[in-house]
Amino acid sequence: MVIETPADSIPARAPAPAIGRYRWVICALLFTATVINYIDRQMIGVLKPTLQTEFGWTETDYANIVFWFQAAYAIGYLGFGRIVDRIGARFGYGVAMVTWTLAHMAHAAARTLGGFMVARFALGLGESGSFPSGLKAVAEWFPRRERALAIGLFNAGSNIGAIVTPLIVPAITLAWGWRVAFLITGLFSVAWLAVWLTVYRRPRETARLKPAELDHIESDPAPPPAPAIPWARLLTIRETWAYAIAKFLIDPIWWMFLFWLPDFFAKRYDLDLKSFGPPLVAVYLLSDLGSVSGGWLSSSLIKRGFSLSTARKIAMLVCAICVMPVMVAMHADNLWLAVGIVGLAAAAHQGFSANLYAFPSDVFPAEAVGSVVGIGGALGAVGGMAMAKYAGWVLDSIGSYTPLFIVAGSVYLIALLVVQALSPRLAPVAAA
Repeated sequence: MVIETPADSIPARAPAPAIGRYRWVICALLFTATVINYIDRQMIGVLKPTLQTEFGWTETDYANIVFWFQAAYAIGYLGFGRIVDRIGARFGYGVAMVTWTLAHMAHAAARTLGGFMVARFALGLGESGSFPSGLKAVAEWFPRRERALAIGLFNAGSNIGAIVTPLIVPAITLAWGWRVAFLITGLFSVAWLAVWLTVYRRPRETARLKPAELDHIESDPAPPPAPAIPWARLLTIRETWAYAIAKFLIDPIWWMFLFWLPDFFAKRYDLDLKSFGPPLVAVYLLSDLGSVSGGWLSSSLIKRGFSLSTARKIAMLVCAICVMPVMVAMHADNLWLAVGIVGLAAAAHQGFSANLYAFPSDVFPAEAVGSVVGIGGALGAVGGMAMAKYAGWVLDSIGSYTPLFIVAGSVYLIALLVVQALSPRLAPVAAA
């Protein structure tokens, strides 16, 4: 005999408390700042044909402007990494934003090649604080298992900025001139800074944060208290060099895309200020998908039981393979075939970067994250300086982008091999 229990007599299971999503508001702010960062950064590339005609620059002249931006970026990255570790993401990002906004608007007053070099140098100093501050904020607001996704999302702002720039800057330039374009786009930073200083606090200082979400953010095992780690110690740790050498290899490729793609499309396919916008938009839309997909892939593999090291490196390997076809981009007779090839490479770069950016917070204690990011960013900027000089020489002497694309297609596998050799298990660093 079966005794049936009335359904209403079975105690209902209490619903799991909602975790909350306030941390994604912080991610959205970081995303917006990255959009602004890349609008300001990429404008020189979009305006290159216009400025080159007005001022009579050679390819080497333009390369020198890029070189000094990246020299300042290298210097600033070292300084901002330590500043962010000491004063936190809130004020660190504020200092960076004020610096680069003033420098960006100063471009409107430039009259000579030297004037542009000075303005770009100051811009590089300010913009170098963006990623150390953003990564510090992610380390404060996200548990380890969500960091690659959060980094991928806010890093996708670089692609949106690169998409927006060729859409709005030519329109402003054609209507009011390139000097006004620098002033109008500078106002975006002012608005963002007001919101950032009003909204951002550390999780435990944020009244709107639900207890369940705070528990989620702090769900990683608490590391033992540790003092700030001096650079002399960091430079003796293999994982520091795994990150820094990988950045040295891959960062110049993104710089090359950012500063020379408008020129590539203009010269290879006879496009101009009015017409190279759609190809650039397509490239950076694809790169946006790559940024999010790269972070999603490693996070998904972790959820399926793969180790952190295996998940990160599988995602990076997939991206390294996808970038290789760019070596033949110069030989594509059809514009949109070239856009697809370059877009796939840009997407692969961003997916690779999303996982590499997670590396410092994966293996280093929180007290060292900003400094390691600064060291890596500085070395990446040095690589960018070398690429700028190389690009200027190649384009002035050979006149072809093929050597640049061959370098672009080969360095990602090398970077992954470096990471594997120096950090085979992505094990946390005991840096006393």
